[in-house]
Amino acid sequence: MINRDRVVKTFCDLVQIDSPSGEEEAMTVELERRLAALDLTTSRDDYGNLFANHGQPATLLLSAHMDTVEPGRGIKPRVEGDRIASDGTTIVGGDCKAGVAAILEALESVKEDGTSHIDFEACFTRGEETGLLGARNLDFSKLTAKEAIVFDGEGPPSQITSTSPTYIGFDIEITGRASHAGVDPERGISAIRIAAEIITRLPQGRLDGETTFNVGTVEGGTVRNAVAEKTLVRGEFRSSNLETLDGLRLQVAEALDEVRPMFPEAVIDDHLDLEFETYTLSDNEPAVQRIKRAIRALGLEPTKKSSGGGTDGNIFRLNGVNAVVVGMADHNMHSVREYVTIPDLVDAAHLCETMLMG
Repeated sequence: MINRDRVVKTFCDLVQIDSPSGEEEAMTVELERRLAALDLTTSRDDYGNLFANHGQPATLLLSAHMDTVEPGRGIKPRVEGDRIASDGTTIVGGDCKAGVAAILEALESVKEDGTSHIDFEACFTRGEETGLLGARNLDFSKLTAKEAIVFDGEGPPSQITSTSPTYIGFDIEITGRASHAGVDPERGISAIRIAAEIITRLPQGRLDGETTFNVGTVEGGTVRNAVAEKTLVRGEFRSSNLETLDGLRLQVAEALDEVRPMFPEAVIDDHLDLEFETYTLSDNEPAVQRIKRAIRALGLEPTKKSSGGGTDGNIFRLNGVNAVVVGMADHNMHSVREYVTIPDLVDAAHLCETMLMG
């Protein structure tokens, strides 16, 4: 039986294990311990992603990621009625430890009750928050299931992510020429000034209902009295519309082409990287139908919501695993205002358990 107090304790225990992207080792070790206690065999791939199974070919994959965003160190979870929040100085770690906790609770309940279940496997990835790196480097030969439920969506577990965009990241590296800002600024070529010229030619924010563009970081200069020689501009754009993406690629190229002649002695290099590709779920997909039936069996009504973010589900689907992303009770992700709703967390564990019953 799904135990509310136990899943809350599991979640609170997990979020107190620091696991910012790239530093998931302690979290991995703890999950190995918990999964072994559930009589599952664990293994890792070369990238450090964690797998668990009963040694049999699986029909269903359960998945969530182990890493969290910053500020995510020294989290102090607080249970406040039906919510779990942090002390306000950090995130609470619901993304994605609420998903991990829901999976662990379902597995604990199935073992405790001796419930018959379908053959399943679990995968907990690293580096999801830094461009789905764990999934992109996943050893898919370790997986046998062709359907997956990914607990990594915002909101209640009845909410299915119906659409996810293509994500393109870009780096623009500018090299000017340093000089003393107070003695001979005329000899310098400011990389920061060049960056400003480029940025003002780029779009920002929400461009339409399915498209966003953002300049995320600008890094340059060394001291205040030197003309900056180097500056790095990093950003991204996302859309579910491929024509729109092509147009944005062209817009970035045109901005650089306009600025380069203005500073002929500077070097402006750019690199665009496809991080993940769009998908749109069809109601006719067997995996979608099964999850909807399981949601309704809990007395909930499934809803579909498009997302501007990506998850490991994007990568799973590119690699032949029909993944469906569902909510995991988390709200206000990636902020110190994040909170997890306990009734929804319990429902997420119930949904996972129901899926395991076939």
